[in-house]
Amino acid sequence: MPVINRIAALADDMTAWRRHLHTIPELSFDCPKTAAFIKERLEEIGVDELHEGIAQTGMVAIINGQGAGDTIGLRADFDALPIPEETGVEYASTHPGKMHACGHDGHTAMLLGAAKYLAETRNFSGRVALIFQPAEEDGGGAEVMCQEGMMDTFGISQVYGIHNVPDFEFGKFMTTPGPIMAAVDMFTIHIKGRGGHGAMPHETADPVVAAAGMVQAIQTISSRNVHSAQEKVISVTQVHTGTASNIIPDTAMINGTVRTFDKDVQALIRRRMEEVVAGQAASYGVEAELDYEVGYPATVNAEAETAFAAQVAQEVVGEAKVDAAFPKVAGSEDFAYMLEERPGAYLFVGTGEGTGGLHHPKYNFNDEISPVGASFFARVVEIAQPVGGR
Repeated sequence: MPVINRIAALADDMTAWRRHLHTIPELSFDCPKTAAFIKERLEEIGVDELHEGIAQTGMVAIINGQGAGDTIGLRADFDALPIPEETGVEYASTHPGKMHACGHDGHTAMLLGAAKYLAETRNFSGRVALIFQPAEEDGGGAEVMCQEGMMDTFGISQVYGIHNVPDFEFGKFMTTPGPIMAAVDMFTIHIKGRGGHGAMPHETADPVVAAAGMVQAIQTISSRNVHSAQEKVISVTQVHTGTASNIIPDTAMINGTVRTFDKDVQALIRRRMEEVVAGQAASYGVEAELDYEVGYPATVNAEAETAFAAQVAQEVVGEAKVDAAFPKVAGSEDFAYMLEERPGAYLFVGTGEGTGGLHHPKYNFNDEISPVGASFFARVVEIAQPVGGR
């Protein structure tokens, strides 16, 4: 069964919804216009319950199926990014300095399309919980929704999400059991030395040399402390210090990111970074403080649910267009918090060429993929929870 005919007929609606959302991008948890638009569409669709104000502007809509059964969760994020738009499209952002540069407007349109179909047909048992989430890009909206009891309140038993991927084959689904996206941590090192004249370095405690030593030493954590088979990334991305060529400064700052897929590896890197910073500071005669910020955890797909999701995707787009052993991605995703609470799966779907890279000012979601994503969402529900049981 390919794209569902009724959902294909909703393509124009999904395009219109997505493009309207594209004009009103909002950031983090502060998404009142976006939430109001989603609420209006859900009320028109005729969901059975609508619960607002979860993680400030998030919401969960419930559609009842036929007879008793579990509640399956489907998630779409809807926040934008602080990027000035450069697409030139007629439906470009009307909010200066903000744009939907990651396709969350498209994710929302796909879930709304699935909602309309599911509310019309109700060809499933139990319930479906449609999760519309703010603050994926910044703030961890998924974590907040879970902390506020969403999974227990609505009795969600499993949960699924998808993300568009530009410049990948149109309609190709990609996923994998186990970790699919990395945990993301950020570190900042503040170095305090004693500045002076560049011609008299012996009278100083040079933070620049100390910073250079720390950057080099930090890189050895990957190569000398973590097993070579363990996937990890440690990247120093900023070094700030100094004001002039003949002045040794008092201070320096180092900043970077750590990406891991295993909690033990994450803990090891953090411990070794603390030791390296302390040791390097002592060797260069400076003071140093490490600020290590633990971010989103790794996104870990449940094995059975991932196999099921891949099966559903094969039904929608064909076996040749589903990669169920896709390599891990070092990017991060706060859907991880939902997968920590309930089994489920996260998938990528290719949107074809010419749509621009994610987080780029010229990015534009390909509306032609919406019926594919909406059909996937709908069939997950219908197959997982058939009328009359398995």
